[in-house]
Amino acid sequence: MQAEKHLTGTLVLSVFTAVLGFFQYGYSLGVINAPQKVIEAHYSRVLADTSEDLAASPHVLTMYWSLSVSMFAVGGMVSSFTVGWIGDRLGRVKAMLVVNVLSITGNLLMGLAKFGPSHMLIIAGRAVTGLYCGLSSGLVPMYVSEVSPTALRGALGTLHQLAIVTGILISQVLGLDFLLGNDEMWPLLLGLSGVAALLQFFLLLLCPESPRYLYIKLGKVEEAKKSLKRLRGNCDPMKEIAEMEKEKQEAASEKKVSIRQLFTSSKYRQAVIVALMVQISQQFSGINAIFYYSTNIFERAGVDQPVYATIGVGVVNTVFTVISVFLVEKAGRRSLFLAGLMGMLISAMAMTVGLVLLSQFTWMSYVSMVAIFLFVIFFEVGPGPIPWFIVAELFSQGPRPAAIAVAGFCNWACNFIVGMCFQYIADLCGPYVFVIFAALLLVFFLFAYFKVPETKGKSFEEIAAVFRRKKFPAKAMIELEDLRGSEEA
Repeated sequence: MQAEKHLTGTLVLSVFTAVLGFFQYGYSLGVINAPQKVIEAHYSRVLADTSEDLAASPHVLTMYWSLSVSMFAVGGMVSSFTVGWIGDRLGRVKAMLVVNVLSITGNLLMGLAKFGPSHMLIIAGRAVTGLYCGLSSGLVPMYVSEVSPTALRGALGTLHQLAIVTGILISQVLGLDFLLGNDEMWPLLLGLSGVAALLQFFLLLLCPESPRYLYIKLGKVEEAKKSLKRLRGNCDPMKEIAEMEKEKQEAASEKKVSIRQLFTSSKYRQAVIVALMVQISQQFSGINAIFYYSTNIFERAGVDQPVYATIGVGVVNTVFTVISVFLVEKAGRRSLFLAGLMGMLISAMAMTVGLVLLSQFTWMSYVSMVAIFLFVIFFEVGPGPIPWFIVAELFSQGPRPAAIAVAGFCNWACNFIVGMCFQYIADLCGPYVFVIFAALLLVFFLFAYFKVPETKGKSFEEIAAVFRRKKFPAKAMIELEDLRGSEEA
């Protein structure tokens, strides 16, 4: 009941506005998939005008296409290191306002691609859009976790992933050849997420600044109280203010933590390893291979209309992300993360069997297709949404900006590696490509089982206490629950 009272119109507006940044991230992930053949054909014509030798080389075309896919991740990788600095310097809301300029610029470059060397304009536009998404993917979880009440932090945190999959789905639908995925309209398709950037820009003017940022970083107590009252309605802000004061004192005692200190201090080592591994597991699970190249994968699986199958993946993706919003506060982060990884592992093996035996049994195309759908479903159960907000939960105010920057860089670097290399690895390994991801998923499952703590319903200080005790999650959590029970008593 108390949680429902905290779900005010201002909080809903603030979270919705912030996660529009993740909508753009999702749109940019999915938009490059459906019109692949149309854009590649256009590249061939442009390259033929430059040099017939270039146009005749499939390796050159593969290189330009791989760059068009992966430069988005390069932009995110570069900008992710500046998240903490810009978020602290400008504040969460102003920072999100300013970085929208990058999104609008990148989308304009792609929207005007036909008026210049299209392959270069798209690669540049994808890189600039990636710069925006790298900053946004750090600023948004930081802002959402800081404006959300503890009881709703997990559910609101999963909205990042809902925004991503909604963006992917919309980009896939608009990418149908009779809508925008054709030779005339594809530049508009690529640049359309600029509309979401403009919407976010104007809505951010109505959003309150993070009360945690105001209180802990700036020491503006009255402004923090006003911000809390706007976000919580008529609730007494003093309980959260007291929690912030406790966190502020702890942050003052540990001072601001640099990226170098984050890695050299034994105090943060376990939390940093967990933060990095959940990001690596999200990207190297193989999910972006599905998002970037699902049309191609469905073709190999013998599906007659692969574009519609890809849209089906987007629909399933969205539905199960909505379900995960309700699951995450019921089942907890750790259990969902483990269930998702194991489900993806089984699905990857089934996908491999389907692809390998397709030449012998035509009905194996259905096995591959079902396996892809299950792979996506299990991703949305845990490995999809949880890494985005668990990093913000693992660290207190002092080390949080540095930790988010490092985790963001790690996520984007892995995204780039998958985007750049998957096409080549798929050509090399053929139907066995998902065996690689299955092996990695087993490693990630074992790591999560032994090292990832449960953060459900815990304050930032309580989560930090788990790592300070340097115990395995199960033992540490039992002790933590005893601690919470004694405090409540």
